[in-house]
Amino acid sequence: MGSGKVTDWQGKNVTVAGLGVSGIPAAKVLHGLGAKVTVVNDGDDARAREQAAGLQELGVTVRLGDGATLPEGTELIVTAPGWKPDKPLFTAAAAAGVPVWGDVELAWRLRGPDAAPWLCVTGTNGKTTTTQMLASILKAAGLRTAAVGNIGVSLLDAVLGEERYDVLAVELSSYQLHWAPSLRAHSATVLNLAPDHLDWHGSMEAYAKDKGRVYEGNRVACVYNVADKATEDLVREADVEEGCRAVGFTLGAPGPSQLGVVDGILVDRAFVENRQKNAQELAEVSDVNPPAPHNIANALAAAALARAFGVPAKAVRDGLRAFTPDAHRIAHVADLDGVAYVDDSKATNTHAAEASLAAYESIVWIAGGLAKGATFDELVTRSAKRLRGVVLIGADRGLIREALARHAPEVPVVDLDRTDTGAMLAAVQEARGLAAEGDTVLLAPACASMDMFVNYNQRGDAFAQAVRELGA
Repeated sequence: MGSGKVTDWQGKNVTVAGLGVSGIPAAKVLHGLGAKVTVVNDGDDARAREQAAGLQELGVTVRLGDGATLPEGTELIVTAPGWKPDKPLFTAAAAAGVPVWGDVELAWRLRGPDAAPWLCVTGTNGKTTTTQMLASILKAAGLRTAAVGNIGVSLLDAVLGEERYDVLAVELSSYQLHWAPSLRAHSATVLNLAPDHLDWHGSMEAYAKDKGRVYEGNRVACVYNVADKATEDLVREADVEEGCRAVGFTLGAPGPSQLGVVDGILVDRAFVENRQKNAQELAEVSDVNPPAPHNIANALAAAALARAFGVPAKAVRDGLRAFTPDAHRIAHVADLDGVAYVDDSKATNTHAAEASLAAYESIVWIAGGLAKGATFDELVTRSAKRLRGVVLIGADRGLIREALARHAPEVPVVDLDRTDTGAMLAAVQEARGLAAEGDTVLLAPACASMDMFVNYNQRGDAFAQAVRELGA
């Protein structure tokens, strides 16, 4: 498959793997470009049949209930990002010499000659917040932009739509990066690296390698986390364009070619004249909402990417002030009897929970759910001194209870053995009993939610509802 110009697609046999949020737009776009499209899908349920019917009306072939066999004559596969690399379809493709692209790769190849550059954000935690902060800063600078990618807005729509952009803020998952071999960003960041999705990637090494692809071919800046050496190692290993710089962000005072914090002010010593001696003030820590340490790190990473694109300092401040985080990300719900109640249901893994716990001094922690193979010893060891009490819920709460017994035996623990709809109210009531004035009751589960809830949003809503009921 050549560069992906429209003329390349006429009559090409393209197989799209998976219906869903990326598969359906990809199939429609490719069909519109004149390709002969076959969609294959593992599932064959009512929803899949409904989606298939819509595509078949356009003239797209759909095979339900068989996502393993390579359709005859396939010249390219475009896959949904979640399909694991070891699937039989991809084994067959490799044997036949058929390339596999994700929807991000397809969008990259379909960009026009004067397309907007991409500023890319990946990492285990903080991707969405950082991408949204970046878009807010770019907008404050008067640039036409959008937050796209793994964030809900399809990159295909952004690239092929009517709207003309100056620059795109692009959130990318490790899955998307795995299937995007030719993507080349203007500048990019890996915010942090912690074990996640290892069942999909097969190993921490493979996961890190896929994250590191975001730095390949960067033109201006590879932005890394000074506190997370693995991200700097990925920059070192990347093959970048001549003149591209490594730029660090740190919660401490920045060295040359870094952004950091001095006396409550976010400062830039990377994108200034004479960075050995000079620093540019960008914003105050209080301009970051909420000003928790990991969120300040997100703001610095967003600022670094925006500054790499040439945005003035004032736009960084204005963009951060204008930004409001999505729900269930260290969201303050209420204060009751001098105790703050905070919903960080989005903290679905240990790395995110540790960042959340680090934001408060004295905590009654509500945790538990589906561990997804995680271990909790390190999290408990690092957070033990902040814990006033713990309330455990969910299927794998025993793993956290055992880690607490090993590393924080003096912390009182309430183990709630129930999964009914009233369980969250009971958890909040127990937490209230453990909390004293000045404490924070923090829902930062360190686990996925699907044992008791549809998703982390529903879990966070249940927590907020329980807090409101207590307050009433």
